[in-house]
Amino acid sequence: MNQKFDATKIPTYALKVARILINEGFDCYLVGGSVRDNLLGITQYDIDFTTNALPTEIQKLESFPKSVQINERFGTIAAIVQDKFGENHTVEITTYRKEEDYASGRWPAKVEFGIRLEEDLARRDFTINSMCIDMKPVVQDYLDGKLDKAQVEIIDLFGGQSDLKNKIIKAVGNPIERFSEDGLRSIRAIRFASTLGLKIEPETYVAISKTLHVTEKISIERFRDEFLKIIYKSPKPSIGIRLLKDTGILKIFIPELLEGINVTQIAFHVHDVFDHSLATLDVAEDKVKIAALFHDIGKPRCDTHDGHFFGHDQVGAQMTKEILTRLHLPKDEVERNVKLVQEHMFYYPYNEFDVKFVENKIESFDLTLSQKEDKLKLIRSDKFSQGWSDGAIRRFIRKVGIENIEDIFRLRIADATSNPKSAWDPTEIERLQYRISKVLEQDNAFKVTDLEITGNDLLELGFSGKKIGEVLNKLLELVMDDVSLNEKDKLIQIVKERYI
Repeated sequence: MNQKFDATKIPTYALKVARILINEGFDCYLVGGSVRDNLLGITQYDIDFTTNALPTEIQKLESFPKSVQINERFGTIAAIVQDKFGENHTVEITTYRKEEDYASGRWPAKVEFGIRLEEDLARRDFTINSMCIDMKPVVQDYLDGKLDKAQVEIIDLFGGQSDLKNKIIKAVGNPIERFSEDGLRSIRAIRFASTLGLKIEPETYVAISKTLHVTEKISIERFRDEFLKIIYKSPKPSIGIRLLKDTGILKIFIPELLEGINVTQIAFHVHDVFDHSLATLDVAEDKVKIAALFHDIGKPRCDTHDGHFFGHDQVGAQMTKEILTRLHLPKDEVERNVKLVQEHMFYYPYNEFDVKFVENKIESFDLTLSQKEDKLKLIRSDKFSQGWSDGAIRRFIRKVGIENIEDIFRLRIADATSNPKSAWDPTEIERLQYRISKVLEQDNAFKVTDLEITGNDLLELGFSGKKIGEVLNKLLELVMDDVSLNEKDKLIQIVKERYI
């Protein structure tokens, strides 16, 4: 791990902001996550400065860039600055402050400005976030053109460097006090542990469970933001989810996930529902991570105790909708993930159309001659002679949504590959992808608006009201099975023969 601060990684636009503050006689320190990420070798980090200047003083400076006060109560402004390419960036500058009398598990009732740097650092959450860099010598080296040779001193009053080197997340001072001040801090501790590969120090870990009464007061949006970071930014997100479970936080915000613990899947799985869900999450691509976590969430409520969970996809879809709506995810993301959970149990059998495709694939498998012969014999057997027609393929596309096809495949692959007991054959997806691509090459109709006949045409034929929609849907079903029927004259003739 890189334990030396690399001043060359500080963006030039941020150095310019620091120079303005310093030239006006104010302090300027790079602080918090900016320093932590630099030591970790993470180059894409947010820039946060702390200073003894008040926001009103900063915004009065003629040379200061355009800025907005984003949190007047806590003395934070955001400077909007451009890099050399003309792209805008935000640099946050916060006045030294001391906080007391926290309320609602989040906000201090009393905020005092103008204190010493040491007091400001002491109010921060974790030792790895309490380090800072004095920007005065850094700016001077930048102006002298020798920034690459800068010897940067890290101001580290609480052992953040040591904890980072030892991969420890530890509260500043008394962890009970820190977590009692802000209920979000316990969740942030878990997020840092999960995303940065750290271990939570024992006293800090115990304090999380002891301050759940504070954590439960934070807004669902604040939990959601940390939860999504755990899912998308962790090398192995199950670590973070397990920590949320073990500390009691998951029970507060997503108790439905806990229903899967000890719900065994004797027929097809080696894990219980909870562990399988986490294993699927770990191997899933980003686009389907949420669906992967919730894909089997309906199983405990559909458990027949004989290894079957009939209808769990539909029950799980409704539960997923309730959870994601509760977390205030965007409506389109809720709908997309609900659709994936609802349709993740699709089964695609071989048919005669697939045999040649699979025969060619078998030749590329690492199998003995005998194994290849056995597989060829199997796929040529009557067992695989009945499969999906082109119409069934079109109905599958319509049901899942053409925009969700690749994601439902991603989810199926994660679901299967996370389970050591799975008998899943990867050619299942390849075969279906091949069939879909062939069907999409045709002039298909997946919704009534794709038909070459319209409601106005039916009006002229004497139809009205709900009957128009009913006839259009019946015509769509016919076209699904035979796309050659999707011609206006043919459809009008069908209407006259069957529905008038």
